[in-house]
Amino acid sequence: MTSYYANHVAAITGAGSGMGRELACHLAKIGCHLALSDINAEQLEKTQALLIGYDIKVTTTVLDVADKDAVNAWANSVMAAHGKVNFIFNNAGVAFYSTVEGSNISELEWVMDINFWGVVYGTKAFLPLIKNSVKKSSANTETTTDNKLSNHQEHGHIINISSIFGLTAQPSQSAYNASKFAVRGFTESLRQELDIQRCGVSATCIHPGGIKTNIANSARGNDSLSDLGMHTGSTAINNFNKFLKFDAADAAWIMLQAVASNQPRCLIGHDAKILDAVQRIFPAHYNTILHCATKLSRKRKHIYSNNTHAVTSSVIS
Repeated sequence: MTSYYANHVAAITGAGSGMGRELACHLAKIGCHLALSDINAEQLEKTQALLIGYDIKVTTTVLDVADKDAVNAWANSVMAAHGKVNFIFNNAGVAFYSTVEGSNISELEWVMDINFWGVVYGTKAFLPLIKNSVKKSSANTETTTDNKLSNHQEHGHIINISSIFGLTAQPSQSAYNASKFAVRGFTESLRQELDIQRCGVSATCIHPGGIKTNIANSARGNDSLSDLGMHTGSTAINNFNKFLKFDAADAAWIMLQAVASNQPRCLIGHDAKILDAVQRIFPAHYNTILHCATKLSRKRKHIYSNNTHAVTSSVIS
């Protein structure tokens, strides 16, 4: 896998924390030059500090991926600074929880602007530059019969981050679901176009499950969840964090392996694989099955809690 990334240039959005930071660290270790961006300047500096000592070139840009002109300017600056670009990891994203009825248009636009349009802007800005970098190289990448990219000198890849919620819909996640389903459709269509063109560039859609990142703590939402009998405020965030169990560094490494082997889709975590299987087997009824599983899990926790309380009371008495 090292040869796939070494001496190439990777651009990463959302590189200030979470999977973006871990991607940068992994790529630095295997000799890939980096163009990093994040909306948080302080966090971006912390990521850059972790990369000191590696024999690579690192550039950083404070960037709002929802700003199309800023994304275009960043892409051009990457080419100017590095002379080429091979990979764009459209990783930046946000979380939002609300009922459909309880959300306002500006909240929906905020989610879509970052999670979907940010991916579109990044793809549109970097794709022609990546193609041109591959075209100008001494040997283009060709697709082998087993659908893997051969390791020639230069190649390119678009990596777009969808989600486990780009596979299944969940109550309170309508805006997030919409953005991540959109990323999935956009990326799968792009992948087919690039396969037809055989231009040495490909695309992979990433579907992480619950990854240990800061996304829950930075999530936005409102009290409309109470209409569904769900917790709101800090309790909702705490519950969200309990769902985030998979190590971000491990997730980033799995992602890099999937890209290097030219996989069209990458599921990260047991939860992502289970939900994907359920919706494939029961495409019209997976929501009912998941709802029943959730109720059963809650019932078991309630019984366990009551039994534990009874045993504790007995011991105390």
